[in-house]
Amino acid sequence: MIKVLFVCLGNICRSPMAEAMFRDLVKREGLESQITADSAGTGDWHTGKPPHEGTLEILSKYSINAEGLKARQISPDDLEHFDYIITMDAENLRNVNRLSASETKPVVARLLDFSGPPGRMDVPDPYFTGNFEEVYELVKEGCEGLIQDIKEKHQL
Repeated sequence: MIKVLFVCLGNICRSPMAEAMFRDLVKREGLESQITADSAGTGDWHTGKPPHEGTLEILSKYSINAEGLKARQISPDDLEHFDYIITMDAENLRNVNRLSASETKPVVARLLDFSGPPGRMDVPDPYFTGNFEEVYELVKEGCEGLIQDIKEKHQL
């Protein structure tokens, strides 16, 4: 089983959106028995809470299931458990890399490293911008690129 963890700051906007979208994509590709996804935040402010209402609204708009999503904070154990840790921006990438003390390292990268507009590396935080539609489009492109990368690397 290939395990993917999406990470943002508070785990209520971008990373749960990516988790839900990626799960939907995995299901559409018929890869549920081979790929699983989760999400976490580098901060603990929202632990146990559901996604932001803007995230829930955009997922609902595009008929993507958000059931069961609850915020949690990333832990050093996650670096042992997951094969891919995908961050939404450079700040969270640095925070994840600081957690790593493990000999065996997962792939740690930004979502838009897998796809996205040229020159655009970070998914902006809609908690501050309010632009959930823009974030949806960027996360969609990134998730599509990520699943293609995983399929190629793992011959799925």
